[in-house]
Parts: sequence; C-alpha cells; structure tokens
Amino acid sequence: MLKIVYRNCAGIDVHKRTIVVTIAKTNDKDITDYQTKSFSTFTEDLIKCRDWLVSNGTLDVCMESTGKYWIPVFNILETECNCIITHPKYVRSLPGKKTDKKDSIWIADIFKHGLVEPSFMPPEDIRKLRDLMRYRNKLVYNRTGEKNRFQNSLTISNVQIANVLTDVFDKTSQSILKLMLENPNLTLEDITPLLRKNLKSSPEDILKSIHGIFDECQSSKMTICLNHYDSINECIDLLEEQILKLAIKYSAEINLLLTVPGIKELSAIFIIAEIGTNMNVFVDDNHLVSWAGLSPRCNESAKKKKSVKITKAGVYIKPLLVQCALCAIKDKSCPYIKARYESLKRRRGHKKAIIAIARLLLTSIYHILLTGEAFEYERFDKLLNRNFKSNTQIKNSPEEMISYLTSLGYSITLQNT
Repeated sequence: MLKIVYRNCAGIDVHKRTIVVTIAKTNDKDITDYQTKSFSTFTEDLIKCRDWLVSNGTLDVCMESTGKYWIPVFNILETECNCIITHPKYVRSLPGKKTDKKDSIWIADIFKHGLVEPSFMPPEDIRKLRDLMRYRNKLVYNRTGEKNRFQNSLTISNVQIANVLTDVFDKTSQSILKLMLENPNLTLEDITPLLRKNLKSSPEDILKSIHGIFDECQSSKMTICLNHYDSINECIDLLEEQILKLAIKYSAEINLLLTVPGIKELSAIFIIAEIGTNMNVFVDDNHLVSWAGLSPRCNESAKKKKSVKITKAGVYIKPLLVQCALCAIKDKSCPYIKARYESLKRRRGHKKAIIAIARLLLTSIYHILLTGEAFEYERFDKLLNRNFKSNTQIKNSPEEMISYLTSLGYSITLQNT
C-alpha cells in the first residue's frame, strides 16, 4: 500500500474559463473523502476558491502547468497555500476515464501519495525578471528576422554594399541606405560626407555597390523593414532599462557570474532569471544540468542503449549557455576551456563538444552561486598542466607512439626496412 504524504490536499484541473478543485481529506483509517467544486477564472471567483481551501485547512495544492492559464490561479493561491506546479506528463490520467472532475480527483490522489514531480518555481522577483528577459529574447529574434528580410531585399535589388562594408546595419551603412531609398540616383558628392575616415573601401567602390535595380515593391519593403528594425531597437532599450532596475537586487550574484569566461552582463541576468540564486532547490549540479537539458537522456531496453541525445528541456537557458560556450572557447584568460573543446571536437564533433562546454559552464555557475566564490582560473590552469604533462610523457613502445600520434590526427604508415 502506498504511503500517504498529504492527508489534506487538493488537486486542480485548470482550463481557460473554469477550474475544477477537488479536496482530498484522509482520516486515520486511510479513508479519503472528496469534495469537488468548480470556479470561474475571474479574479473574484479565484479568491473565493482560495478562501474555500483555507477554510477547509487545505494548504497543499497541486495543479498542472496548462499553457499560461495556471499563472493567475497560482498567483492568487500562492499567498495562502503551498502550490505545486507539475508537468502534464506526470499527472496524465487513463484514456476513457477522463472528465474534468475525474482529472482533479486523479491529481489529488497521486499528489497525496507524493507521486507528483514538482516543477521548479522561483520567487516572484525572479519570475518577473524571467518574463522580461524572455520577452527581450523574442524581440532580439524579431530584430534578426527583420535584418535578414532587409538583406534579402538588397540581394534581390542587386545592392552589394555588404561586399564593401563590414556591417550593413552600422551607422555609416544605414545612413547611406536610407539616403539611397529616398534617392536611388546618388552621386559621389552625396555619399562622401557620410563616410568614416578609417573605411578601407574607397568612395567609388561604395557608390558602385549601391547602384542596383530598384522597383517600388522592394523599396517599400526595405523602408518598412528599417522602420520596424528601429522601433524594435527602441523597445529593447526601454525593456533593458526595466530589466536593469529589477536586476539591481541581484548585483552581487551578477558580479560573481561575470567572472566566468564567456558571460557578459545581460547573459548573467538571463541566467539568474532562469535558475534563480538559491541552488539548494536543486539536489546537486547534475540535477541542474539535467533540468537545463544539457545531459544525455536515459533510454535503455533489454540491455540495449537507444538514442541518448540531449533532452528538449531548457528551451531558453540551453541556447543561452551555448552562446556563452562559443564565447568561452575564444576567451584566452582560461585556455583549458578551449583545450577541452578541441579535444572533444576531434573525437565527437563540434555540436557535442560545445554542449559539453555549456555543461561545464553551468556546473561552474551552480557551485559559484552555492558557495558565493568567484570562478577559480588557477584550478583550471592546474588541470590543463596536468593533462598536458600526461599527454606529452615519453612513449616507450612503438605501439604507444603510434597510438599517441594517431590521437593527434596524424596518419601513420608502417614500412618494412
């Protein structure tokens, strides 16, 4: 018989317009009594639901994360109850016996036995910061999309300014392109005042590159893209101001993360917004790595290992850590990271190597936030020196020398003499 963990708990089946709440009370004889009520998702009714739970002494509540509909319910119940949010896959009921009432009873039943895997829920301040950072992330993606559309229009119009200037969206390029859209027949005198003194390309080459084949369709499209691009930049700037205000509270943790190679200020804020600052909510660093989707999955049957590729978890933090890892392998302050990447890349390829570096960074971040100590470069330098000495030790036999040279990428051919 399963052990009863919560003798007075509730399960909530959340929908857009209504929620179905079932209170499960278990007496000393392990007999459970159920009370079920439905409430609308209006704020007034959600407050009535909270008061009903409190009046019954039900402070432990479980609900599944259904879209975004659980958020207002959680925000109201959080003030009085211990709310557990779980992934729908952990509370999925049996097919053929599925109604709203039965779903809420099923959630309450598995929750009272402690069979629900709770999702990580950071404090309210972290959740606000997370919401803004994720919105900024979406705006950055939209900005990149507009840049790509604008570049496509330039290619269709045969404007080859990207061949003579490094960045199409820097100040000089944008000044020339906006003037070009107003007047396609520019002269050398028109663009010369807009050019920087340190440009490698000559004014004549730049003038040739912007003489394309224009039509009204592409010109209007490029104008709209540029206007949208500028408006997105303004929104990102306003959003970053609000983000920095919320992040002041976590300036000590941010400064600690800035000591990690490859991590800049906004990246540090994004990491804190995703994982919080209290590492005690995770069992260990491996738990955090698994939560972020940077560990291989367990998939074995009949002693045969199937696909062990990384999971789909961490849809926000995983791409961020990969970007930080790409910066870290170029950081000369910690040569061990690049050496580790190159070693893995030779054997497993670029993708698996960069995931391994992202996992290394996240493990370091876990211990930094847990102990409050900065990133220790000396420890990695010692590890690099130790590996270098073990790899460069004298090889005694011909087989060892051949194996060592092969590991370095050389192709060895034996000849009889």
